[in-house]
Amino acid sequence: MMTTLLLVLFFKILAATQLALLVSGSAVDVTTCRSYCGNITVDYPFALRPGCGHPGFRDLLFCMNDVLMFHITSGSYRVLDIDYAYQALTLDDPHMSNCDAIVLGGRGNGFEIEHWRAPYLNPAADNVFMLLGCSAESPLFQGFPNKHLPCRNVSGMGCEDYYGCSAWGVFGPKKLGAGAGPPECCAVAFEAIKAINLTKLECEGYSSAYSLAPLREEGPGGWSYGIRVRYSVQGSDFCRACQATGGACGYGSDGVRELCLCRNSNSTSNCDSDELIIKQIGVVVRQHSIRNFGLYDNNNMEDTAPNLKEWRLKIRSCRFSIFIH
Repeated sequence: MMTTLLLVLFFKILAATQLALLVSGSAVDVTTCRSYCGNITVDYPFALRPGCGHPGFRDLLFCMNDVLMFHITSGSYRVLDIDYAYQALTLDDPHMSNCDAIVLGGRGNGFEIEHWRAPYLNPAADNVFMLLGCSAESPLFQGFPNKHLPCRNVSGMGCEDYYGCSAWGVFGPKKLGAGAGPPECCAVAFEAIKAINLTKLECEGYSSAYSLAPLREEGPGGWSYGIRVRYSVQGSDFCRACQATGGACGYGSDGVRELCLCRNSNSTSNCDSDELIIKQIGVVVRQHSIRNFGLYDNNNMEDTAPNLKEWRLKIRSCRFSIFIH
């Protein structure tokens, strides 16, 4: 009876260990999850190595010749900064207009993110997108010239000030209400339209600026140009518990389930629980003779130490059996 109970306990522990291995895929060295690209630190929830970081940010950052790149549906952007304290990234699109140059021809990326990433990443509320050269048929202006356009200032930044940039030169920008056509510039918050897709919006270009409150620069020449993206991490308690036990936060080969990457193996909780499973298996092996496995010398009535090489073979056999069932 005791032997049967011990066998049940053993296989339950083994199954729990095998489940963690199946979810995790190949093991990841915990010391390589935190990395650098140029002068930017890449740390949780981001990562450059598959299996590290939060699954909501997988396949997002890439390091190319010491330049950190951010890739989403709308295109690739250079990462200028990651602010871990305020949970924000600052991005640059080389085909985005600023106060010194107006870039048209629909070459800019805009900003559109995958639906499954939306809970984790979105432009900051104080980031203004100024859409340039949009056609009268643009979804922005349906119902124009009624006064219900989405065009408006965001955090004190908008087109009226942007028209003062030297880059406009001799464009002679058409302001809101000046004639029958749409304005040359329409400032919107990301939340108002959910995606900056120049093709769908029928716009020739765009600019983006953000505010670092409480600093307020007067005039568009002093604005911070770029895209400020806020990020949020769901289930951060899991990662804190993992890090507190010496692990690194990562995810399994399914790209969804969070894992704690420990020194010896991966865990679905933390490294302390992983060590506990290993110790429990050790207790079963050391204290009880499982003669059905043929690991002990049957000619010796006393329990002796198992043949470790044969033990490993039996463990692999059990794992295979658990996997196929």
